[in-house]
Amino acid sequence: MSAEYATFGLAPATRAGGLLANGDYQVHRDFVDFVVDGRPLLFRLSDLDAVSPLASDVPPSIFTAQVRSLLLETEAPLPAGRYIVYGCPECEDLGCGAVTAVIEHDGEDVIWRDFAWQTDAHADLELNGYHGIGPFRFRGTEYRAALASLLNGDAPSPRRRVLLIGARVALLARLAAALRTIGVGADIAQNADGVPADELRTYGAVALGPSAGAGERDAVRRALTTAGVHVPCVHGLAPIVPLLVAQTEQALNGSPPQQRRLTELTAADGAAEVHVTSSCRVRLTAYRLDRLTRTHTQDVFDGVLEPGRHRLPLDAKAVRGEAYVVARTGGTVLVTAVGR
Repeated sequence: MSAEYATFGLAPATRAGGLLANGDYQVHRDFVDFVVDGRPLLFRLSDLDAVSPLASDVPPSIFTAQVRSLLLETEAPLPAGRYIVYGCPECEDLGCGAVTAVIEHDGEDVIWRDFAWQTDAHADLELNGYHGIGPFRFRGTEYRAALASLLNGDAPSPRRRVLLIGARVALLARLAAALRTIGVGADIAQNADGVPADELRTYGAVALGPSAGAGERDAVRRALTTAGVHVPCVHGLAPIVPLLVAQTEQALNGSPPQQRRLTELTAADGAAEVHVTSSCRVRLTAYRLDRLTRTHTQDVFDGVLEPGRHRLPLDAKAVRGEAYVVARTGGTVLVTAVGR
């Protein structure tokens, strides 16, 4: 086994939730990702929608048990010294599939090796092994210090809430219901002036309905500034609930920009341009309003893209009139209006 060392760290990450074009939804999850040699380990798995066991919404006792397990203070949860590194973001059931690895001591060092995709108690390395990943040798002091920090108050905070502001209560009620469906708390207010500062600090973003004017937006920003609250303020693009959910998810993404797979999205002249930092699955969905203000939705791309900038054609019918495009990976959602 190689004697070269890899660096080990942790970073906040998000599995973005959302309402999908086929009517399904995926749950919003905040978690702590493993950073190996300065890069999230999840990025080495190009088409995987998963979260680490260190999720913010698990009970504190379970979170602590997961950390102590990774510190090798307890028995491995799977045969042959195997540990779950990434699991299903919806249910975290091994039956849905998980990335596992052998984690073991080698003197003072810690080794992660034999990564595999696993759906039952035993891993088949020949059939389902990730042969291009690892083994990784970490310095024990660095490894233990990173994980122990989670036991000392650096664990991720619980899932954030969103404050929805606007006069169109029916639209905001549908948006709040959709956000709650994917696991994001949402409250509705006509304006931010009457919301106590302590309560404003509990929100991860403030979203204004599409009908909000410049004066209303300025009033909300003044209220946030007066309360000393620095959170994203989202102006809804159109009265399309899945689009507004995507805008909210974009605002809630607290991961560092350098640790996001999808970093840019533009749409104009019959094509969308996206920039990805690592190989990943990208889905593009177009939303448009017709002249009767009816919503039309169409998936326009779904595939794995390699790192770099990509130009993806858009169906002219899908983006005519007032139209918007949502780009989605497992961890990032970006929204843009279609330029003319």
